[in-house]
Amino acid sequence: MTHQISAEHLSIERIGEIIEKRIKLELSDDARQRITRCREYLDKKIEASDKPIYGITTGFGSLCKISIDKQQLSDLQKNLMMSHACGVGERVPNEIVKIMLLLKIQSLSYGFSGCQLATVERLIDFFNNDIYPVVYMQGSLGASGDLVPLAHLCLPLLGIGSVEINGEVISGEEMLKKMNWQPIQLVSKEGLALLNGTQNMNAFAVWCLLQAQRLSDWADKIGAMSLEAYDGRIEPFTHAVHAVRPHQGQIDTARHIRELLEGSELIKQPKINVQDPYSFRCMPQVHGASKDTIRYVKSVIDIEVNAATDNPTVCPDEDLVISAGNFHGEPIAQPMDFLAIALCELGNISERRIYKLVSGTRNLPSFLVAKPGVNSGFMIPQYTAASIVSQSKMYCTPASADSIPSSQGQEDHVSMGANAATKLYQVVLNTERVLAIELFNAAQALEFRRPLKSSPAIEAIFNAYRKEVPFIVNDEFMAPHIAKSVDFLRK
Repeated sequence: MTHQISAEHLSIERIGEIIEKRIKLELSDDARQRITRCREYLDKKIEASDKPIYGITTGFGSLCKISIDKQQLSDLQKNLMMSHACGVGERVPNEIVKIMLLLKIQSLSYGFSGCQLATVERLIDFFNNDIYPVVYMQGSLGASGDLVPLAHLCLPLLGIGSVEINGEVISGEEMLKKMNWQPIQLVSKEGLALLNGTQNMNAFAVWCLLQAQRLSDWADKIGAMSLEAYDGRIEPFTHAVHAVRPHQGQIDTARHIRELLEGSELIKQPKINVQDPYSFRCMPQVHGASKDTIRYVKSVIDIEVNAATDNPTVCPDEDLVISAGNFHGEPIAQPMDFLAIALCELGNISERRIYKLVSGTRNLPSFLVAKPGVNSGFMIPQYTAASIVSQSKMYCTPASADSIPSSQGQEDHVSMGANAATKLYQVVLNTERVLAIELFNAAQALEFRRPLKSSPAIEAIFNAYRKEVPFIVNDEFMAPHIAKSVDFLRK
């Protein structure tokens, strides 16, 4: 199965499908023509023009006033790639690196970047052969594009840098020998086309959105199980309540909870408690607000996926080569900060439900074990969840509110979008862990309501989960059960 890179709209769901199903890429005939046409136009433009063209016949950043001799244009691009590869910290996960490759290929295929066809095809070779350039989490300001991470992504085209193949990290030079490929010989503008762009932060955004949609769904399912285990009420989820405050996410969440609990014996039992705590009663309002945020952020990232974001922009039809600012990450930096808040709140309210389940109220035993005292039971999973949620709150400080000038003041306002991306990534992982801990608690608590059963939908989740994680009778080593709970959410 292959996916043709073309001018047709590329959805975030399709990206997820391409990555998950390991679909190969190929350029459409139209994309090949656009790439070739743009490169031929740029070559003629350089030949005919005596005026300096930023990044093509000049230096970069604050060195834009220095003109470069035509014989040195290739060296200029290679030097750019090497000098900008200054990444540090942890490696970007391979799955996100693969999305970076896909987004860079897509962006270059529109024919506004001036790359050689051979360069784009080699990036496709990387993608199709599961060659993962070694890219680092730290180093991008998210303004002149993701210069540092994209330098690491593309250096192996030249036989420099490092890649991972079949779990082994080797040099770019070794990789070329292994694949029997010649290094790409960069021509004018190519290094800049490869390094300018938002594909690093945007790849994180795409991956995080795919996870956010999954975790939002799980938050409803796990929250519904907790509601049942806590002997909660269904009335706050009645449609009439939400029709008078019709936020779409709120309406969708209430409907989802009602559907999940359809046919439950537990929810139909007479309730002694007149009201439930907010963490149960206000799931439509809180989960719903996160759903609305996810929907908004998705609309922004969808545009970015289908855009050319390098600089200068080459427009053959208008006979223009324009140095502007499409590489600036601000349009996606702010939404990524917003998404981090939305996901943090799913974890925040989840931890509160965990706390209620272990609190020894509503006929549930303290810490969810039959013999508390000699057994600590589920006391400490709540500690862990609280610790994780606190860290996520710290990560919700907006990166996009900061800017530090660089390049001798030429790049005087930056988005810090890459920092927004990497901390969003951490919030995704944290929220997943908290929801997994809630599921661990909710399943345990539900067993104390037997012989009454929840709905078929909740019981199906419970039964599948019990194949992975057992009921806890006496104290056990808990960390492996939490790890299996995280894996369960991923399945």
